[in-house]
Amino acid sequence: MHVHHHRRALRFAVCARVAVAVVAMGSAVAPLSAAPTTLKGAAILDTPCGKTAVKQMGMLHNGDVAGANKLTTAETQKRWASMPAKDRDMMADMAKSMSPSSEAYAAAIRTSGVMVMDGNNAHLKVTQTTKDANGSSTSTTEQSFAMEGGQCLVSR
Repeated sequence: MHVHHHRRALRFAVCARVAVAVVAMGSAVAPLSAAPTTLKGAAILDTPCGKTAVKQMGMLHNGDVAGANKLTTAETQKRWASMPAKDRDMMADMAKSMSPSSEAYAAAIRTSGVMVMDGNNAHLKVTQTTKDANGSSTSTTEQSFAMEGGQCLVSR
């Protein structure tokens, strides 16, 4: 793999982990479906968790990690608060520099997003393959969500 593609794949992998660890957004919503349901593409963007996914990436991209963290589950907020300040600062800087804009992430979800909703939980996976003269690279972003306090929030 060409170094540029390796860095891009690594960047997306780190971004996904940082985003999932740090952020969420939510609004008052109904519970997720009672039986497992799989959605693909643009349909994901109409769900509370799909909206959460897009907004949290945009918040990270814009550097609003503190505000975004207020929209994670209580357990995620607890883990974030227990981290040393230098680790939180490092992760916040990485999240800002590596997260796509909300528009770019929404486009990626439309193209290759798959969300499985099961009761009060959901899991989103977005896999993108890029090709150029040097070959191809694949990046995957995964986010887990939970309903908490009437909101769909990132749980990990």
